[in-house]
Amino acid sequence: MLTTERKKRFRAIGHNLKPIVTVAGNGLSETVIAELNRALNDHELIKIKLVFDDRADRQLAIEEICKQTDALSVQSIGKVALLYKAAKKPNPKLSNLLRIS
Repeated sequence: MLTTERKKRFRAIGHNLKPIVTVAGNGLSETVIAELNRALNDHELIKIKLVFDDRADRQLAIEEICKQTDALSVQSIGKVALLYKAAKKPNPKLSNLLRIS
């Protein structure tokens, strides 16, 4: 779980990020999950875009992504979600948390 303070800090950092991965009509294929895992391992905090019209479908997709990648959902507004997963060995050049802090 994320504390309120960490969520607030992550949302502030995430405000300036652009979506790294787009999940569209094909849904959560193995390649999309692999790309999400790569992005989370590199950047720790990422924005993703979910191109689903139905709000419930977007929420289900976010929950499934979090389940399959062991990430935490920080925030979701409209079709964009902010996800966090701590890297085992963060790279200061890639990590959005270390680069921006």
